[in-house]
Amino acid sequence: MSEVKKIATRESYGKTLAELGAEHEDIVVLDADLAGSTKTGVFQKAFPDRFFDVGIAEANMAGIAAGLAASGKTVFMSSFAMFASGRAWEQVRNSIGYPHLNVKIGASHAGISVGEDGATHQCLEDIALMRVIPGMVVISPSDDVEAKAAVRAAYEYDGPVYLRLGRLAVPVINDEENYKFELGKGIVLREGTDLTIIATGLCVAEALGAADKLAEQGISAEVINIHTIKPLDEELVIASAKKTGRVFTVEEHSVIGGLGSAVCDALSEKAPTPVKKIGIYDVFGESGPAKELIAKYKLDAAGICEQIKEVL
Repeated sequence: MSEVKKIATRESYGKTLAELGAEHEDIVVLDADLAGSTKTGVFQKAFPDRFFDVGIAEANMAGIAAGLAASGKTVFMSSFAMFASGRAWEQVRNSIGYPHLNVKIGASHAGISVGEDGATHQCLEDIALMRVIPGMVVISPSDDVEAKAAVRAAYEYDGPVYLRLGRLAVPVINDEENYKFELGKGIVLREGTDLTIIATGLCVAEALGAADKLAEQGISAEVINIHTIKPLDEELVIASAKKTGRVFTVEEHSVIGGLGSAVCDALSEKAPTPVKKIGIYDVFGESGPAKELIAKYKLDAAGICEQIKEVL
């Protein structure tokens, strides 16, 4: 059996930006002195006249992005998730969100999988911060194939988009030839009858692994990939909840305000269902190897399976 290919979604972002730059002259890319890490340097090398490094000044970058978008450009602004969503939040809200400008925020290094950079850089709050801004689309792709499609979908969408990207190389679980990305539409990766696992980002591959482990114990888990957290595919979430009667959400993010909260919002109003949110429980991250942190916080396949079994 061949080894599963692994690619970081930030790599997919940089490559697709460069491809889009060749196709569309209206694209302008901004970065906050992190082009090597966010991978916008790929675009910079190909189109230096349409790339601007604003320095370590994310709030200013959001203002510049707003001005460029107001003049007709499609702007991709990039930094680490902690700074793109946290340091620049007021400017993103007032200068980009309020006028509904065509700015796409490529936020890399999200979640605890940032690893050794530690708590200050492991953003576990960004989905909540961006989700609350009116009109902001929030996307968290699961792998290389999905990330590339998401960047293209973000370009096509008229309005602000938050793209949550990772540092860690993750398994490619989607088939590029047959994959179709639809903004606001979840994907059923595996049919099941006993419970539903709804995951996003790097947790999707781990959720599939957890479903395998549960199947070995005679438990049938339906696995849903929610790449677009806002707008949420409420129709799919509700249908699966009604089918299985029990829902588990999995995310590399705080259980407060993220995917789990979005799912609970939908179900509590339209189809009350027991939900267990699996994620980071109201703590900051810590420094350490990414894979060890994922295991420690029980976001790997074994940890997800364990938490599901505890509820069952």
